Amino acid sequence: MAPKKTAKRAKPAKKATRKTAKRAPKKAAAKNVKYVYSFGKQTDGDATMRELLGGKGANLAEMAKIGLPVPPGFTITTDVCTYYYANGRTYPTTLQKEMEEAVAKMEKQMGTKFGATDGMPLLVAVRSGARDSMPGMMDTILNLGLNDASVEALTKATDNPRFAWDCYRRFIQMYGDVVLGVQKAEGEDVEPFEGVIEHYKHEVYGEDIIDSSLTAEDQQELVKRFKALVKERTGQGFPEDPWDQLRGAAGAVFGSWMNDRAIVYRQKYGIPSEWGTAVNVQAMVFGNTGETSGSGVAFTRNPANGANEFYGEFLVNAQGEDVVAGVRTPEPVAKLKDVMPKSYAELLKVRKKLEKHFRDVQDVEFTIQEGKLYMLQTRNGKRTAAAALKFAVDMVKEKLITWETAVLRNPADQLDQLLAPIFDTAEVKKAKVLSTGLPAGPGAAAGKIYFNAERAVDAAKKNEKVLLVRVETSPEDLRGMIAADGILTARGGVSSHAALVARQMGKVCVCGASALQINYDDKTLTVGKNVFHEGDFLSIDGTTGDVFAGKIETAPSEIIDGLINGKKTAQKTEKYESYMQLMEWCSKATRMDVRTNADTPEQTKNAIAFGASGIGLTRTEHMFFEGDRIDAMREMILADTLEDRQKALKKLLPYQRKDFAGIFRALKGLPATIRLLDPPLHEFLPHTKEQQMDLARTLDIKVEKIMQRVAELHEFNPMLGFRGCRLAICYPEIAEMQARAIFEAAAQVTKKGIPAKPEVMVPLVGFKKELDEQVAIIKRVAAEVEEKKGVKLDYTVGTMIEVPRGALTADQIAETAEFFSFGTNDLTQTTLGMSRDDTGSFLGAYQEKEILTANPFASIDQTGVGQLVKIAIEKGRATRPNIKLGICGEHGGDPASVKFCHNAGLSYVSCSPFRVPVARLAAAQAAILEKRAAKAAKKAAKKK
Repeated sequence: MAPKKTAKRAKPAKKATRKTAKRAPKKAAAKNVKYVYSFGKQTDGDATMRELLGGKGANLAEMAKIGLPVPPGFTITTDVCTYYYANGRTYPTTLQKEMEEAVAKMEKQMGTKFGATDGMPLLVAVRSGARDSMPGMMDTILNLGLNDASVEALTKATDNPRFAWDCYRRFIQMYGDVVLGVQKAEGEDVEPFEGVIEHYKHEVYGEDIIDSSLTAEDQQELVKRFKALVKERTGQGFPEDPWDQLRGAAGAVFGSWMNDRAIVYRQKYGIPSEWGTAVNVQAMVFGNTGETSGSGVAFTRNPANGANEFYGEFLVNAQGEDVVAGVRTPEPVAKLKDVMPKSYAELLKVRKKLEKHFRDVQDVEFTIQEGKLYMLQTRNGKRTAAAALKFAVDMVKEKLITWETAVLRNPADQLDQLLAPIFDTAEVKKAKVLSTGLPAGPGAAAGKIYFNAERAVDAAKKNEKVLLVRVETSPEDLRGMIAADGILTARGGVSSHAALVARQMGKVCVCGASALQINYDDKTLTVGKNVFHEGDFLSIDGTTGDVFAGKIETAPSEIIDGLINGKKTAQKTEKYESYMQLMEWCSKATRMDVRTNADTPEQTKNAIAFGASGIGLTRTEHMFFEGDRIDAMREMILADTLEDRQKALKKLLPYQRKDFAGIFRALKGLPATIRLLDPPLHEFLPHTKEQQMDLARTLDIKVEKIMQRVAELHEFNPMLGFRGCRLAICYPEIAEMQARAIFEAAAQVTKKGIPAKPEVMVPLVGFKKELDEQVAIIKRVAAEVEEKKGVKLDYTVGTMIEVPRGALTADQIAETAEFFSFGTNDLTQTTLGMSRDDTGSFLGAYQEKEILTANPFASIDQTGVGQLVKIAIEKGRATRPNIKLGICGEHGGDPASVKFCHNAGLSYVSCSPFRVPVARLAAAQAAILEKRAAKAAKKAAKKK
């Protein structure tokens, strides 16, 4: 039944290792460096040592220090990971001795012996521990230390043969998968070891029974079959020596730092590969010894909706991996009170102590061995945006944190989850509920179902809405989970891999919908008499756990309904009130303004509702495409004489004036940066013969003239061609018309008592004289309008810095410009020599090889483009100290870019209306972090 030998995971790890070795210079082991830190009765580290011990190791040490029941163990530092990759997957010479000393401490505390064949053997768990939590992305091995002799010793010591052989079977499966590379081959949908188990169950019992029903004899037989599978797939026998096992496991954990899913995860969350991972080795405690034992995962508050309730799940007679793997659907942790009341009471005390100590919601793993509670891990819990908001507001009320900390606790890049649509209530009433699972990721998603991560990715690339549907997900499904709009599993609970990863990504997720019968071979999903094929539509509600047939339409979230639509019922919801509280705190903290990119009064009103302080970019060319105005624009482009161009422009003037007046009225005195015509003229002309013939009839001209003009305007690289200020240099009448429309609109609304503050922006300036010519026209027109309308206009004139020469000569340009607005989209293209529209073919490879750590058109290239921005700021302020500085590309809505802009000293950022809340939060966070850094620096200086 097994395909040919495979070691699928090993390949990307080796490839990545060679790549890393090139990047990292070979390092010698430093003398007197400590590589192993123990925890337990003797604890060497604490929570402040995340860089060295990783998050898991640091928190294990901290839990031990505050007196929680933590099984003893030790952490191999991240320094060893760095050494491992820099030295051809080898270790410092002193590491083995330090590990032996640490194991001896564990043996003393546990009263057991590592590798013992007589008496109770010490078994250990080997887990990763990156500085930032990466749930499920790296590897874990449990029950390490067992072999053919020690399993007999474990049987005698516990008088529980089923338990002993269950542990051995689990160990071979995990070690074989993680260390020896016995994994799914090409085209396999079922893990090889799981396939052996399923085959055995049907062979012996004729049905798919739960694992805990397997007898000791069943487990023994599975051990034999697992060993045969290892031999078949790898050509090697299973290792018997415990120290060989431990070294192999540590190497696998270090190796998993560079596995495919870990790389993909780091790319998504911006975790540097240089950080490396620690390895945690901890004495095993056993939740699978019988009905008085069990394992669980819990959160001190609900990470899906933020409710202040102990939230999680447990399984009786199970190890922790059973809970998170999703193979069995566990019980809610609250039911532990009925099964093991004493342990539950103790767990509640631990919950309270952890929150008070860490002052954040904790995600904990625990094991109960024959009635005794052990804490295996704590970390700050991953949470949805809705939960993060409620946690933050509630904890301020409870005086656990300050309002500044509450602002920092809301990830800016997740805030738009709060604005995401929900299912329309009326549509839900009409829909058919197929099944109800566990609500694991709030929100609503409808999409075509795919049962395989690779096919889900391919479908998403075709712009399909996708639901990834699996029996249970595993870390190998990560790419499909990223591509999907929602995730649906038949098994697993709210602590399963699917739920945990979905919450972090902000994906809609329903887990443990047990009515679903998934057939990977047939690519079908069956619920009762309903059969759905891959590509059919389903809808899932991650707030209620409901699964619906077909595609359900969505409705605005409470926040959108309250802010944009003014719905009173929405404004009374807790989510809306908490959101408004967060934005109020942001306003208290922020130094930098947030403006919007808006081209219409409606867009402007939406942005103002979100708290925008004005417009940072109005693209005037967008106004030419509405209604009949495109014909007048085309008439202007096709004109042969100045007189004909002016005649066509005269038709456009009232349209533009009306648009600008509407925008000024919506702004109610807030400033508006208005960019003059920027794109090349060919974009306004039709390119198909049919469209050209239609235009010829409309304008009553020969179609040949249109075809000739299209040919004349053709450019090999329009992005660098006849556009921006170059248009107005050659056709100054265009700039004149637009300036007149702006100023006449401003005069019109000013006379009606509404202040107007236009900031006229000249695009694509690289030479001071380009700007000088345009400013002369703009100021002449302004003076004419002032005289004719009898009003004093409040306006400024500036430019968009979007070519490198503009940044490098900013001191000269600032002699004329009253403001700079950085057009970072084009500045990125011209600096990197990369077309934004053509990077798709290589950008993925560049990010995977870490040539680029992020898409430079989504998050500003701070090292390259950022340097040009800083140069322009410095030069501009040297000439004009009070110059207003902003950014108006879509980078203005990216949290990392917003923080860069704050630190660079910009006056404002500008982004699309629905990104304004994200930018406001990021700007506030940047200000709070800057304030805290200054305070810390001052404190450090005093100590010196």
